[in-house]
Amino acid sequence: MSVVHRSDCPPFELEAKAVRPLVLDLDGSLIKTDMLHEMALAYVKANPLNVFRMAAWLIKGRAHLKQRLAERAPVDVESVPISDRLANFAAVQAARGRPVYIATASNRLVAERMARRFSFVRGVIASDGTTNLKGHEKAKALAERFPGGFDYAGNARSDLPIFQRATEAIVVNPAGGVERAARRSANVTKVFPRWSRLDGLIKALRVHQWAKNLLIFVPIVLSGLITNMTAVAGTVSAFVALCVVASSTYLINDLWDVADDRQHWSKRFRPLANGELPLPWAAVAAPLGIVFGLALGAAVNLAVFECLLLYLVGTLSYSFGLKKVPILDGVILAGLFTLRIGLGVVASGAPPSQWLLVFSMFLFASLSFAKRHTEVTGVLERGGTEIQGRGYRTSDIPILLAAGLSAGMGAVLVMVLYIIDDAFTRSFYGNTVWLWGFPIVIFLFICRIWLVCQRNELSDDPIEFAIKDKVSLGLGAALLVCFAFAWTGFAA
Repeated sequence: MSVVHRSDCPPFELEAKAVRPLVLDLDGSLIKTDMLHEMALAYVKANPLNVFRMAAWLIKGRAHLKQRLAERAPVDVESVPISDRLANFAAVQAARGRPVYIATASNRLVAERMARRFSFVRGVIASDGTTNLKGHEKAKALAERFPGGFDYAGNARSDLPIFQRATEAIVVNPAGGVERAARRSANVTKVFPRWSRLDGLIKALRVHQWAKNLLIFVPIVLSGLITNMTAVAGTVSAFVALCVVASSTYLINDLWDVADDRQHWSKRFRPLANGELPLPWAAVAAPLGIVFGLALGAAVNLAVFECLLLYLVGTLSYSFGLKKVPILDGVILAGLFTLRIGLGVVASGAPPSQWLLVFSMFLFASLSFAKRHTEVTGVLERGGTEIQGRGYRTSDIPILLAAGLSAGMGAVLVMVLYIIDDAFTRSFYGNTVWLWGFPIVIFLFICRIWLVCQRNELSDDPIEFAIKDKVSLGLGAALLVCFAFAWTGFAA
């Protein structure tokens, strides 16, 4: 066990003081995350092979593992999310003359660095390379250090022995059953309610992004197989499988990018970045979702499984490195959108249209560049020069604008060629004249996106913006009307 005193504060002389000290647990209490998980993730991200070195350290004990990670893992403690409610409470107590300390199972090196964020913290009691200050070890250490009594704020089941020795117990963000157990054996005087990890998981799955996966249904609609129940069943199953796999990759992406997201002006509010969802939850949920999604895809047919596997490899390749390559990142995103259409083809058995796939590449490349344009502009407005975790600089804004508009106009041209070369041969269309509304509506939509983008009114995700934007929804409705009239043979 290691004890550290803040240089600007006197050492422990609390036995002679009338005011009981307030002792704060760190992991899951004063901060919303766990520094061991943070350090392990940072160390593995620096080099995935480091996982074997961590395993060797763990053989020598958790205290040894924490010591080595604290020495080598690059964690930005300034961006680690804190529990504002407990921090504000402790600050008020300190302002009233009460000494406040941190007692944590985290290693002394990282605990000291974290304590510097809080001006009200007088000292730190933490693990060292031999002692893991947790549970009974921490309870014993605090009882010896503060024989006159102390109040303790903690959150986990391992804090129960400490609650029992504390004069007053403050339960913070309690894990399941901890509050009840604490009330049975300790003097619980205050409870800071637990934030919902399930809500955090649902947010992290980005269910609203499933709207993108509706592209799977485009082939079955354009091929006239929408009344074929076998084709519909296969497409619906593929849609569910893709949604599960996609959400799992979102978890992996956010887990890998958690440090960069905390530096981002809007991504810092993502559940993993702001501590609403624990890192281990994402680490467990992601592989489970991938296995389920791939298994469901394989149940449809082998081609669906292969497409899902290709989507998984492409998404992870993007998350782990290719997203840092300017321009290529937008092309890859467009390819992943187009792959959704390809998945719809193999799931329904619809005849593929090369024009449709090329149109998709151009359209979604335009939207991807709009997304990057918005992010780079946001950095410029905040006085930065580069996007954290990306390869773009603020000087790239003109290139993104040119590439995005060019790709958008390319999509309009390809749609015209599609209608001329392919759509008129589809026998299920009753009146192909209505198809000419497609390029007009698409042109208006692309111009709408880039107009809003140039005005700095576009959210991070153009697709998410389009789902909520009344003008974009109106254009989407017009597109559906044109298709319905063309299909039914409506004559003006």
